[in-house]
Amino acid sequence: MSIKIAVMGAGSIGTIVGALIAKSGQDVVLIDIDEKNIAALNAQGARITGFLDLVVPVKAITPLQMSGTYDIVLLTTKQTYNEVALKQLLPHLTGNSTVCTLQNGIPEESVASYVGAERTTGGTTGFGATWLGPGVSELTSTAAVVEKYAFEIGQMNGEITPTLQKLQEVLSAVGGTTPIANFMGVRWAKLLMNATFSGMSTALGCTFRGVLTNAEAMEVLAYIADETIKTAHACGYRLEEIQGVDMEFLEIKPGQSSQDKMDFYRKVWGVHDNTASMLQDLQKGRKTEIDYINGYVSSKGQQKNIPTPCNDFVVEVVKEAEAAKAVPDFATNLEKARRMLLSKGAVSKGGYTAR
Repeated sequence: MSIKIAVMGAGSIGTIVGALIAKSGQDVVLIDIDEKNIAALNAQGARITGFLDLVVPVKAITPLQMSGTYDIVLLTTKQTYNEVALKQLLPHLTGNSTVCTLQNGIPEESVASYVGAERTTGGTTGFGATWLGPGVSELTSTAAVVEKYAFEIGQMNGEITPTLQKLQEVLSAVGGTTPIANFMGVRWAKLLMNATFSGMSTALGCTFRGVLTNAEAMEVLAYIADETIKTAHACGYRLEEIQGVDMEFLEIKPGQSSQDKMDFYRKVWGVHDNTASMLQDLQKGRKTEIDYINGYVSSKGQQKNIPTPCNDFVVEVVKEAEAAKAVPDFATNLEKARRMLLSKGAVSKGGYTAR
């Protein structure tokens, strides 16, 4: 009996994931609220451009057209849509179904609150994509990256379960899929990657390179990373390596300064000039996922009494931009960041004054 698979959210990542699973002959349906997207997928197939050039016939439906139950649901919506999406999914899950969270941030606790921890599986995506329009997604990472690092999956409790093994078989149609015991450590490492360059570049209204080439912006970014690592430690997690890179190195320990970390940033991020998806959302007048990225660090930091002024700053200015439906101004927000560092007590030798 074949496994029934649903991809909830046929955007940039979901289109590629659904297409490659369908290409492998598995029983998969793509689900999306955009009726034009659904029509294009059914009429023309899912088209992948960029580092792949492929058109794959797929089945696509809206949430209202769901019927029966699904064994595996790959959740590729933005977290801002989770409440609606998960409530729609609930009648179509069995006791043995699993919902795999292929999303930014750390959504597992929230997803589990709707579908139950026993039906929640964590998943991170190691490749990039851009949605170009109905039925079309651009793969922005090389085929070699997808082949090796497509997904890391795991359970919140660290167990390697038969569900994980089944999920690995399904996702291997897309690319390399690795079950990880310390999955939450992977999540925090990915969160750091998003909170730093995605968060800071969105706050300043620029690309990743715009941050990397500005010394003051990088000073703030280094503290964003430090706050994230210290908060993860307070929550009981150590960051896992990501694609062979140890993000734990970015903690600013006593006697160290942010400048001690700059060669690492240049080495890891120097080849990237991305426009963060959150900045793209602001450019389109949409709500961002800031509450689930830097906002998650701030929330957990507050719970654990870890100061997070730099993450707080990013959340504040991005929310201001959301409210104004505007793109942040680089010079204006960099000056705000400078004043924030002074007022919050960030010091060049690492750490902050207590709250």
